[in-house]
Amino acid sequence: MTSDRDQPKPSLVPADVLAELPLADSSILVVDDNEQNLELLHAYLEELGVPIRTALNGAEALASVEEFPPDIVLLDIMMPIMSGFQVCAKIKANPATRDIPVIMVTALNEVGDVERAVESGADDFLTKPVNKLELLTRVRSLMRVRQLRRELDRTLDEMRRLRGEG
Repeated sequence: MTSDRDQPKPSLVPADVLAELPLADSSILVVDDNEQNLELLHAYLEELGVPIRTALNGAEALASVEEFPPDIVLLDIMMPIMSGFQVCAKIKANPATRDIPVIMVTALNEVGDVERAVESGADDFLTKPVNKLELLTRVRSLMRVRQLRRELDRTLDEMRRLRGEG
């Protein structure tokens, strides 16, 4: 039997602290069939100081997401066998992974491509060649949203527990 002291305490995050949320507990999955693109994105993302995993295709990506869900997925669209659109749709269709932010990273830049990315569930869209500052800004932002979502879920779970609902 656990006491109240053993339970994690919910904490409310004031707006002025939002920008200061540590990203240390976060992880990133980068998916691209081109190893040079993987290396470049990895190099750009290293300054965030979080674990970065890579996958060379959609099947690898889905297995990685299932085994150890990342906090954000950077996903190429044009890949053999399974497109990024298909991978994103599968991630978003799974209740266990649907809250993971997905950023499509692609050479495609037509309005229809952006629409298709949004329809598949993408949270953001970056066009290659990727601008490092834009990439880091968007990744940090979506990782903070992911952390706040986790904090909200913990708070709601604690409230349900306190009301005797869980």
